[in-house]
This record gives sequence, structure tokens and C-alpha cells, in this order.
Amino acid sequence: MRPRLTALIAAIAFAAVTVAAGCGSSNNSTTTGGATLTATPGITQQADQSIVAKLPASVKSSGELTVAADATYPPDEFIGSGSKAVIGMDADLANAIAGLMGLKASVQNVTFDSIIPGLAAGKYDLGISSFTDTLDREKVVDFVDYLTAGTSVFAKASGGPDITSLDELCGHTIAAEKGTTQQDQISKQDTKCKSEGKPGVTPAIFETQSEVNLALSSGRADAAMADTPVAAYIVEKSNGQFKLTSGPIPPEPYGIAIPKNSGMTQPVFDAIKALMDNGTYKKILAYWGLSDGAIAAPTINHGVAG
Repeated sequence: MRPRLTALIAAIAFAAVTVAAGCGSSNNSTTTGGATLTATPGITQQADQSIVAKLPASVKSSGELTVAADATYPPDEFIGSGSKAVIGMDADLANAIAGLMGLKASVQNVTFDSIIPGLAAGKYDLGISSFTDTLDREKVVDFVDYLTAGTSVFAKASGGPDITSLDELCGHTIAAEKGTTQQDQISKQDTKCKSEGKPGVTPAIFETQSEVNLALSSGRADAAMADTPVAAYIVEKSNGQFKLTSGPIPPEPYGIAIPKNSGMTQPVFDAIKALMDNGTYKKILAYWGLSDGAIAAPTINHGVAG
């Protein structure tokens, strides 16, 4: 899957993604009409009483849907230009889901690897942050799957290695964000390389995607890995400094992470289905250039081996 990002990239603010040493964020990118992209227009939802009735009493009475996201992963979730608000595809979905539940979404920016522990501890109602639904993660949280995305590798455009598959990671230092499926892929490929008598893969793992990008631009990593939509965005915004060398490897399901036994899985499933049925889902994906990842219907816990 390679999202149709070309037209979108010129429109989305660079926000918090730093892709090169000495290269500051560009917060002036606008659409041809002059308006910076911030949120999909026309997606406000009225409360669906059939969904509201299924909410746990504690969530319903709070009036708020607390959503955790790592806002360093555009165009899925990132910090908007000139503000502290989390915007992006997942933020728009969070707001639409909350509307159907008769709630207001509170999207909180936290590090990716803290989200699932926070859900397990009851700190957040949902995690909507480009989570790949894996069998290992399903041991801790439930998922409502709503999109597909793969992994891509990117490197410096000048002199960077042309890595086209996981097997070609052998002998390289590869950067990725902590707690992601890309970190797992690096670890597994390191083991595989060594078992085949090849040099291993040296991991360069960072707390945020911004740090991953900086490690690549500063030469501390030979290449970096991220979800395909995000890698494509980073490359397009790098002013020619980065190149996309592979992907997707292979498309896998994105899921909304939900605390087990919280009573939220069915309401979230129903909300995503309603957004698919009323066209809001497709409208959000189109706005952020992610239509290629659309699925026909949500599923629950259709994870892949992690």
C-alpha cells in the first residue's frame, strides 16, 4: 500500500517532524486556498443513542472520551501548527467517535510505548495512535481494526543504502521508534541475519519519530523504518534529503487499542461501523491522503503475529 500523499504533502504543516539536522519545522504549508489543514471539515457527529446505551456508566457520566496518541507520527497524529492540539487522521476519528457517543474527545499527547501500559492501568479510555494489531498486544488490550498499513524503509537520498527488503537490513544500523512493530522487526531480522552467518542489525531506538528522523539525518543510523504512510510523509517533507527505499512490508491492520473488560470494545466497533456507513470514515481518510488504507468493515482482534 502506498497512500496517495503527493497532493496532500504540499498542504499539511510540517509540525513537529524534524527531518534534518539544522532544518527547522516549516509551519507555513497551506492548501492552494491558503488554509492550513487542521481537521476534516463536516465530520461533526450527533450522539447515536444505540451506541450511548452501550457505554460503561463511568465513561458516559464523565462526558469525556480520553484518548492517548503519540503526536509525532504525521499524517496520522501530530501537533498542529502554532498550537498544542493533536491533529491528524486518528484525531479526527477520535472526535467523530466521541460525537457518536455523546462525549467530547480529549486527545492526549504521550510517548507511544506508554500508551498500552496506560490503558491497562485505566489512565485512558482508548489508544488511537497507528497501532498495528498484533497477537502479543492482544494479550494486554483489545483492538477494533479500522485501517491497513505496512512498514517502509527510508534513507538519505545521497549515499544512503537502497534497502528493499528486511533481509537487506543485515549489517546496517536501523532507527525506529520505541515500542513499535518496526522495533520488533529489527530485532527479529537481527536474529535471522546472525543465524545465516551474516552481520546483524544494529538497532537505534528512540522515544519519538522526530528523534528517529534526526538520527538518520545526522548519520547515527544508515536507514530508518516507520509505517508506510508516515515514512512517505517524512520523505516528501525532507526537501530531497531522504528517499523511500522499500515498502510496504507487508500491509497489516491498524487497531484502536481498548482496555480489556472495560465495556468499550462494542461501542467503539459500532461507532467505527457507523462512520463507515455514513461516509465520514472515507471523508477523513481522503482529507489526510490515506484512502488506500481503507477497509470495508471493522473487525475485532484480527491481529497478526508480532
